[in-house]
Amino acid sequence: MMNRLTLILLGCLLAWPVMAEDVDRRLDAAADGYVHVSNTSGSVTVRGWSRDEVEVSGTLGRNVEELVFERKGNKVTIKVKLPKGSSRSSDADLRISVPAMSSIDIGTISADIDVADVSGFQSLHTVSGDITSESAGGDVTAEAVSGDIDIVGGGQDSQFQANSVSGDVSFFRASGTLEAETVTGDLVADEGSFDRADLNSVNGEILFLSELRKGGRLTIETVNGEVGVEFSNEVSARFDIESFNGDIDNCFGPEAVRTSRYSPGTELSFQHGSGDGRVTISTMNGDISVCVD
Repeated sequence: MMNRLTLILLGCLLAWPVMAEDVDRRLDAAADGYVHVSNTSGSVTVRGWSRDEVEVSGTLGRNVEELVFERKGNKVTIKVKLPKGSSRSSDADLRISVPAMSSIDIGTISADIDVADVSGFQSLHTVSGDITSESAGGDVTAEAVSGDIDIVGGGQDSQFQANSVSGDVSFFRASGTLEAETVTGDLVADEGSFDRADLNSVNGEILFLSELRKGGRLTIETVNGEVGVEFSNEVSARFDIESFNGDIDNCFGPEAVRTSRYSPGTELSFQHGSGDGRVTISTMNGDISVCVD
């Protein structure tokens, strides 16, 4: 009887749900070191600060085995570890403070990523979460399979790269060079200033509402979607524009012509100013508008 009672009590204890755990930990860190973060689901929020240490706070879900938090040399690792072979995910909401000059590498499955006040390189990857980043001057690479990407520039020239399979991608006040691609989603570059910008979409609208610098290059391609270009400065460039099935509206003067009397395609090639820059725009199905603010 006692053995049976013991087994019943043990079974109840094993079945009893483990409550969420609050965490609050700190480690000394290099002022310009490297911070790697890995989380499955929930959220990751990172902020830069003036201290030479990394702080992690937040909540771990009941299925989390442990939070790995360690430093080796100039690298700090923060990893939400689930039980081996576990098919269940558990949310972990992490709030992380890092030295402002740190470089960060964040990878998640379905956790959202939010970064601000970090001047080092940012490498941000998620499968089905959203990414929001405010660059403080460093280069930014962001990738999502199914999620939106929003990046705000920090007033300094940087290299920006973003890719999303299914989601919108937007840049605000970014400057330097830009590469962005989405399969299904809209692309927007607003109030920026670029030496080079490459924007590509299969199904989605593309808007470039920014400055193209002297000698700059702008390339836009989409299969199904409208293209709107409104330069925020007087631009000097050679233009090559074509749409297989759509109208071309050009406020610089020259009008588009039919590519063939037997097909609906239109194209437009002209030079504005000294022509030291280059603008190339093409779409299979969609209208194109090019103008200056």
